[in-house]
Amino acid sequence: MAPMNTTTALTNHQVRLARRPVGASTRDDWSFTSEPAQQPAEGAILVKTLALSLDPAMRGWMNEGKSYIPPVAIGEVMRAGGVGQVVESKNAQYKAGDLVYGSLGVQEYLTLPEDQFRRNGLFKIDQRIGSVTQWLNVLGMPGMTAYFGLLDVGQPKPGDTVVVSGAAGAVGQTVGQLAKIKGCRVVGIAGGQAKCDWVVNELGFDACIDYKAGNVRAGLKEHCPKGVDVYFDNVGGDILDDVLTRIGRGARIVICGAISQYNNTTAVQGPKNYMSLLVNRARMEGMVVFDYADRYPVAIAELAGYLKDGRMKSREDVVQGLENFPEALGKLFSGGNFGKLVLQVADA
Repeated sequence: MAPMNTTTALTNHQVRLARRPVGASTRDDWSFTSEPAQQPAEGAILVKTLALSLDPAMRGWMNEGKSYIPPVAIGEVMRAGGVGQVVESKNAQYKAGDLVYGSLGVQEYLTLPEDQFRRNGLFKIDQRIGSVTQWLNVLGMPGMTAYFGLLDVGQPKPGDTVVVSGAAGAVGQTVGQLAKIKGCRVVGIAGGQAKCDWVVNELGFDACIDYKAGNVRAGLKEHCPKGVDVYFDNVGGDILDDVLTRIGRGARIVICGAISQYNNTTAVQGPKNYMSLLVNRARMEGMVVFDYADRYPVAIAELAGYLKDGRMKSREDVVQGLENFPEALGKLFSGGNFGKLVLQVADA
């Protein structure tokens, strides 16, 4: 008797983009589908999704139009990076039980042919270096964004004043800690006293401005009396404008994201105070983390060392269940998450 094919008994539950959102996305923008998990052909692997990274950039991927990456098509499984476990392998590079990182999509299973390994950014992860959620945070795309955005684009020097918005979020928490390790003075901007207290008392920031409580510009004047040398911007909008009024000569502004603008139904608000760049001979530069893919191992090794010796901490906000994806994603834009937002799909 031939052995039973266990793969056909696995059901793959998926979340697909049903329509392009106008403003904030809602549950009606998604369809929930299921189909049998696909049997891997020669050279392919079948991966079970364990946890997915929820990131502000996902909102941009839902929009039609030219960007640094093609939009998610209507009816397509929503794009997402994640950590999974190999269930079945017909490829010599991987064996059943291996943990992997890659673009898995918002679904329970992914069958990946060998010729798509690189395109999906697939690589093995080692839990001796970090937990599954840390591989989606400090050791994952947020950590890579923080590392290359700060060091390559921001180019901080010891003694510089570094300001980071979204300081308690996935990218911001790593930017601030890394800047401290590199000898900088660090001021965060975050929403709520609890987040500000955490980045100062737990992560070691020198100060944090609660944008929900008062005047950001006044806070910058108080905490950055000599000006801002590096600004790592995750939010755009009014906060970017406020920081531009405080930059010093030769400042570097890293444009990582603009979460305050992603759900706009009108034109994106551009910086009003951009002439400060001219006056201060400053530079504003955008960065996309995928441009640094060939150097990820260098960043992972350095950041893993900081995690191991206690100089860096990693906080994740974990939501359980694939069915809760729409509401979990919404937390990013309401400020409801505290730390890196992760969707737990299954246990290893």
